[in-house]
Amino acid sequence: MINNKKVIVVLPAYNAENTLEKTFSEIPFDIVDDVILVDDASSDRTIETAKKLKINHILEHKKNIGYGGNQKTCYNKALSLGADIIIMLHPDYQYTPKLITAMASLISNNLYHVVFGSRILGKSAIKNGMPLYKYIANRVLTLVQNILIGQKLSEYHTGYRAYSREVLEKIDYNRNSDSFVFDNEIIAQIFKKGYEIAEITCPAKYFKDASSINFVNSIKYGLGVLKISILYFFYRVKTAKIFYMIL
Repeated sequence: MINNKKVIVVLPAYNAENTLEKTFSEIPFDIVDDVILVDDASSDRTIETAKKLKINHILEHKKNIGYGGNQKTCYNKALSLGADIIIMLHPDYQYTPKLITAMASLISNNLYHVVFGSRILGKSAIKNGMPLYKYIANRVLTLVQNILIGQKLSEYHTGYRAYSREVLEKIDYNRNSDSFVFDNEIIAQIFKKGYEIAEITCPAKYFKDASSINFVNSIKYGLGVLKISILYFFYRVKTAKIFYMIL
């Protein structure tokens, strides 16, 4: 626990056999109370590795339902176990578990309800191996999203996220897509409810076993992100007009 709040780390896993042990070994169990791994029908030995590590809660999808669907299972299980702080950590070791304490601290001290680990805040994204085309796409999409959504995030596409129990209970994330675009749908829901998102600098690694979205899914993801941002823009403008009329 941290400040008397129960911390649960969720691991949305897919073919993470080669990186799971390294990721798990760096989780700060001085504050983390429990770990949940949800395997999305991996074709490798992810489940066997998780059992070897004695992860307390291992859930297995018999059929691959997608990254967003995996997160839904993760969060539903964490809430059912009484988590006050839920931290999503990819088991592919792309993001360092060593930031969990800092992220949990911001929430446990009631400073923020949501914290993202940002690969872009620092200057090491490309240095650490982020492909140039991904970096450019990230920056362009984030710029457009900030303009449409009216925020100032450094990136909308990180997979390293911490949530308070309150925020996950206030938004209906189970209605979101089961695909990668889930991540941006949940951001729109968070802002719509009036919550702010904190960001901390997060070094990220890029290597063979790190998960990566393929080109076709990248295009689908980008189009989905733009759709969500445009819809939010119209929602925001409509709301602004209503407030203008009241004032």
